[in-house]
Amino acid sequence: RWSPVIFDDRPIEDEKLGSLFEAARWAPSSYNDQPWSYIAATKGQPETYDMLLSCLMEANQVWAQKADLLACAVAKLTSTRTGKPNRHAFHDVGQANANLVLQATANGLVAHQMGGFSPARVRELFQVPEGYEPLTMLAVGYPGEPQHAAADLQSRDSSPRQRRPLGE
Repeated sequence: RWSPVIFDDRPIEDEKLGSLFEAARWAPSSYNDQPWSYIAATKGQPETYDMLLSCLMEANQVWAQKADLLACAVAKLTSTRTGKPNRHAFHDVGQANANLVLQATANGLVAHQMGGFSPARVRELFQVPEGYEPLTMLAVGYPGEPQHAAADLQSRDSSPRQRRPLGE
């Protein structure tokens, strides 16, 4: 469990990029509703990439701008099957994100999920309609070399990971 802040700026190969979203596509969901969508761009799509980057809080922009892929996970709030509110949508999007992150790791990539962004700005820039909620953003790329990063990022990236004890 690690949320890196040091990325190498080399591009992600198309087959690896595709496999990330294929893994997300196969995540389990309540009644197979698959209530997730992604707004995503690589540095090869600079206009969309810059729009996504501008949605992040400033502190996240500092390091996330090195990652080749930025994405925003969006939840559909109503069930396609019933038309009623889908109380499992956020959980299901989380499962899709987890699959994407695990696939990134399997591909030799690293990923960092972020809550530090403006959902309102995502909604505005990408015309996210009512009934859909921007939930989280992700930065994905190759791991960077710590010696090429700012001292504060080196310290943050190498600090020990802490988790509450299992009994809690």
